Amino acid sequence: MQTLQRIEPLAFHFGDDGLVPNNPLPFLVYRAAVNVAGRDPAAAIERHFAQNGWGDMWRNGIYPFTHYHSRIHEALGIARGRARVRFGGATGEELEVAAGDVAVLPAGTGHQKLSASSDLLVIGAYPPAGTYDLCRATAAMHEQALATIPHVPLPATDPLYGADGPLVALWR
Repeated sequence: MQTLQRIEPLAFHFGDDGLVPNNPLPFLVYRAAVNVAGRDPAAAIERHFAQNGWGDMWRNGIYPFTHYHSRIHEALGIARGRARVRFGGATGEELEVAAGDVAVLPAGTGHQKLSASSDLLVIGAYPPAGTYDLCRATAAMHEQALATIPHVPLPATDPLYGADGPLVALWR
């Protein structure tokens, strides 16, 4: 069974809102990219992330407060359920994400779960270069993040499609 469908991502650009710095690189959403039917829907997403060098994976949800990572990029794969998430901070976009969707957040991109189904399961992953941190939407963290975000290395691969994936072209 094919678990991955090649699709072009939706691309969003979010400006700095004063508390969430965001990133000039586009935030990407691959709609219904991974077939998550089966006994372990998370495994299909984890397999694609791992094959393309995105690791340090976790299974959980999305925090209900605005946060971002200033030292690393992040991929979020929806294995089960659905959620309404605000990406980009207070002036960003509210998007519905559902099983099979994958969102890729360049360092600094704010995200916050607004609501979710009770069965929501998210797989998170990171490229090999960068350091995990958790930043909240505060003036002090914003100032620090402005200094670190430009130095986060670009990933060599797209978390779904590898070295020839859309992220590689869109983020160069």
